[in-house]
Amino acid sequence: MSESLNKPSLLYIEADWDFDALKRAYDAIEDIALGDLGLDVYPNQIEVISSEQMLDAYSSHGMPLMYKHWSFGKHFARDQMNYQKGYSGLAYEIVINSNPSIAYLMEDNTMTMQALVMAHASFGHNHFFKNNYLFRQWTDADGILSYLDFAKKYISKCEDEYGLEEVEAVLDAAHSLMDQGVFRYNRPPRLSEADRLAKIAARIKYEETNFNDIWRTLPNIEEPDDEKEERQAEVKNIKLPEENLLYFIEKASPVLRPWQRELVRIVRNIAQYFYPQKQTKVMNEGCATFVHHYIMNALYDRGQISEGAIMEFLHSHSSVVFQPEFDDPRYSGINPYALGFAMMQDIKRICEDPKPEDREWFPDIAGSNNWRDVLKDAWANYRDESFIQQYLSPTVMRDLRMFALSDDAEDSHVEISAIHDDRGFRRVRSQLASMYDLGMHEPNIQVVGADLEGDRELQLHHIVHHGRTLSEKTKDAVLTHIETLWGHEVTLRELDA
Repeated sequence: MSESLNKPSLLYIEADWDFDALKRAYDAIEDIALGDLGLDVYPNQIEVISSEQMLDAYSSHGMPLMYKHWSFGKHFARDQMNYQKGYSGLAYEIVINSNPSIAYLMEDNTMTMQALVMAHASFGHNHFFKNNYLFRQWTDADGILSYLDFAKKYISKCEDEYGLEEVEAVLDAAHSLMDQGVFRYNRPPRLSEADRLAKIAARIKYEETNFNDIWRTLPNIEEPDDEKEERQAEVKNIKLPEENLLYFIEKASPVLRPWQRELVRIVRNIAQYFYPQKQTKVMNEGCATFVHHYIMNALYDRGQISEGAIMEFLHSHSSVVFQPEFDDPRYSGINPYALGFAMMQDIKRICEDPKPEDREWFPDIAGSNNWRDVLKDAWANYRDESFIQQYLSPTVMRDLRMFALSDDAEDSHVEISAIHDDRGFRRVRSQLASMYDLGMHEPNIQVVGADLEGDRELQLHHIVHHGRTLSEKTKDAVLTHIETLWGHEVTLRELDA
């Protein structure tokens, strides 16, 4: 009798959830995440939404205050059709890199899935967003929601005053350059949140006091003298070549009116906000998957969830980290969840129970029993490319049966260039890491000249790597968009690196 009284009670019994059960599960998950794993997270805001709302969130990059654009509606229609026809499912959650961190849970989830999602999103992703150096350097979690609110209202105001077609033309052109609208290495000094919002308010006030319907059809509306002088000073300080095309166009375009520059700036800031996520897919999902796996198993070990719940969790988790073979019809590359989770589980094993091989490859961490600190250091200080280069072990390469191929387009065959020996493992690791280097996949296009005092021709160079030139069809379409924003001739040369 005393044993049954002392035994911890289950957090929930039924598959259906209610808000009391969500609160009990959240508190238990938080206790493990903060007390056991030692995670450092933003305050959490959890919202339960319908499948229709989840589809809507998909289409607008998961942002709760995104502005309107036709492309979001196109994505919504595509995803809705695929979901309704059973071609694809929906994510169990979406999480926002903001302070507080916002996690969307789908109302159709069972209680076990809601617990998994809270562990995954509200603590795994949340910790990674708050601590990884790329997100700390390039994003502003404190200000993103207020900025999106401003952007949505500002674009709506522009549509009312200047017309939907004019606004859409600028947004279409800016969207086409989002991949070339980020700072990868250097960035201008960041304004404080108060200074940035003050500048935004000043621009809005100027628009409101100077707008006159008579001038709508004219190509230019004068910007304030002090702002114009500041912008021209920034242009003079830009050292060519410049990698951020949207930044250069926003500051130096001879034809953009103040409200159009603001639209370009909005698209550029949002592109920069998402830039770290493109470099940390394996690490971010691996971190969240490792965290939810550890927490759900800890809940079971503590007697807080039932055997049925842990079996349901393991079924879902196994599907998430499933890696199809290369000749499987479902194969579409390396599953970032599978690779990230496998590497992080392996780091824990190396710290706790290393093999002689591990001591040779990872002498600093093998047998240290300090896997929590090792993982938190990796989550904070690496991106996908460097994480794989540093921590991918022979054990994981064996388990995932990795090898390297050398493929020359001029040859009629491929060559296996790395197998499972010491030299081969190091080559596989290096080649796999290079696959996650964005510089290997995104075009390197730079502004190299702009004759602002003469014919105002904008000169761009594309540095070609490994013979990969730009698609003629795509290149011509994007050049048309650049000319829309620049207002004069734009030339693009491709140079072999």
